[in-house]
Amino acid sequence: MSETGNGALLPSGGYRQLRSYRVAEALYDATVAFCDRFIPKSSRTHDQMVQAARSGSRNIGEGSGAAATSRKTEMKLTNVALASLKDELIPDYMSFLRQRGLPIWDKEAPEALKTRRALRDEAFLDGLAALASEAVPETAANTLLCAAHQATYLLRRQLEAQERDFLANGGFTERLHAARFKARQSDRSDKSDKSDRSDGSDSRESAPPCPLCGKPMRRRTAHTGPHAGEPFWGCGGWPECRGLLPIKGESDMSDQSDPSDKKRIT
Repeated sequence: MSETGNGALLPSGGYRQLRSYRVAEALYDATVAFCDRFIPKSSRTHDQMVQAARSGSRNIGEGSGAAATSRKTEMKLTNVALASLKDELIPDYMSFLRQRGLPIWDKEAPEALKTRRALRDEAFLDGLAALASEAVPETAANTLLCAAHQATYLLRRQLEAQERDFLANGGFTERLHAARFKARQSDRSDKSDKSDRSDGSDSRESAPPCPLCGKPMRRRTAHTGPHAGEPFWGCGGWPECRGLLPIKGESDMSDQSDPSDKKRIT
C-alpha cells in the first residue's frame, strides 16, 4: 500500500500512523478483553460490541487503502468507522454501566479528565486491554468509554479534513483526466517538434530569414509535386507568408518556384 500518490493515483495508505487508528485499535483489543470478562459469550451483546469495535478500527485502514482511486469511498468508510463507535459501541458501554447501577463519568469529572490525559500516552494505550482485564467494572467500562469518545472525536476531524481535501483538490476522476490531458499535450508537442525537423539531418542547423518577410524560416519536407521528399526552408509565418528557399546541396527548389511548389509546405 502506497503512502503517496503515483501518477493519477491519489495518496493512500499510511493509516497506521493515524492517531485515530491507534486509539481505535487499542479500543478494539480492550473491548475483546472486556467482553470476555464481563459479558457471556452466548449473549448477542458480546458479539455486537466486539464487532462494533472491530469495525471502528478496520474501516479506517480499508478507507485509507481505497483512497488511491476513490476519495468518496475513503470518506464513506471513515464515516462507517465513526458510526460504529458513536452509535453502537458507546451506547453499549453506557448501557453496561446503567444496567448495573454504576456511575457514568461526566466528561469534566476528575476521573474522566485523568483518563483523557492518560490516553495521550502510548504506554497507556498499550496497556488498555490489560486494564480492561483487571480493573473493577466501573473503572474498566468508563475508561473504554473515554477511549471511544476520543476515537470518535479524532474520526470526526479526520472526516472533515478529507472533505476539505476533496473540495480543494478533487478526486481520482479529476486527477485521471488531468494526467491524460497532460500526456496528450506532451505527445502533440513531441510530434510537432519532429515535423519541423528534416529526415535525419541536424535540426540545429541555423535557419535563414525569410526573403519576403524576414521571419525565421523552418525546415520542412515537400510531400507532393516534382520535389516530393526533398527538404526546403519554408517561412515560419506560413500560410500568411509563403516564402521558400532551397537547402543548398539538397534541393533545386527556390523562392521563385511556381505556385504548385508552395503548396508543399506542411
